[in-house]
Amino acid sequence: MRRILPLLLCLSLSLTACAATVAPPAPVDKRERILTERLVPLPPAPETPASPVGLDGDTFTFTRENFPKLDGSTSTVPLAQAIASVLLGESREEVGDLIRFSKTTQSYQNLLRYHDNGAKLLLAAEPPESIWEEKEEIGFAWKMEPFAIDGLVFMVNANNPVDSLTADQVRKIYAGEITNWKEVGGDDVEIVPFQRNEEAGSQTIMQKVVMKDVPMMEPPSEHVIGSMGWLIEAVRSYSNSTGAIGYTVYYYAHDMRMAEGLKLLKIDGYAPNADTFRSGAYPFTSPYYVVTAAEQPEYSPALVLYHWILSEEGQALVEQEGYVPAA
Repeated sequence: MRRILPLLLCLSLSLTACAATVAPPAPVDKRERILTERLVPLPPAPETPASPVGLDGDTFTFTRENFPKLDGSTSTVPLAQAIASVLLGESREEVGDLIRFSKTTQSYQNLLRYHDNGAKLLLAAEPPESIWEEKEEIGFAWKMEPFAIDGLVFMVNANNPVDSLTADQVRKIYAGEITNWKEVGGDDVEIVPFQRNEEAGSQTIMQKVVMKDVPMMEPPSEHVIGSMGWLIEAVRSYSNSTGAIGYTVYYYAHDMRMAEGLKLLKIDGYAPNADTFRSGAYPFTSPYYVVTAAEQPEYSPALVLYHWILSEEGQALVEQEGYVPAA
């Protein structure tokens, strides 16, 4: 089995150059071994193996020259930085110039331009319907597998007395049927529901996973927010009141600590967290996908990285970075 050269991962992820000739210390447990050895099996050899830069005998070495052009959702930027840091043996700061993500919808558009210097591999939420239509129209084929699970979470001001909503109540709020917090056990305050823009990955999740076949209300333009950070700030500071509600992905709100001063609501009595995502108890979950073009040599850097992210070692890094692994 072909394997990537061993890479040493410092738990701080502030890495120096990796030395394949230095054996890692004896592991304490399986998790520690995964996070120090970084040994990753490559896919089975094709009938006519390709030989991209970095493929040498039984090893593949990522370099700045062959590292695939990444793109994806805003919430996966920290993972992309960690991946580049581990595989290139550089610090997160040093690999910063390689990670320039353009958000969910645009990242898929960039992958569809794969042959025109577009993105080579995505770490992204599910694309909107317009991307699926464009993909079919131009006859583009891709490989697409879930590598992590996230949840769409709903935020209110920390002083709002409401701690939990049902899935049906959420849908009715965003359909414009429930308009006052007193209707769901709160104060007599108007509900101000903020939304994301149509191109946002969280908006795609909202429409598909939460609303399903229920049309969302048409909001005032000032209640449609162009970035997750701005939406969180809008909910936090809206007129110094408890009226606002908004949504974002759990990783962005929790692991990136963007929701300070806000409260994440339980849905159907279940708090959003890794355990309720894995069990399916929390109702609003959606995968992150690793995506690359189907037409490329089996040992191209993008496809090698694709398989690495889905491997045991790649999934260990996903978990270390605070995401919920799909495997």
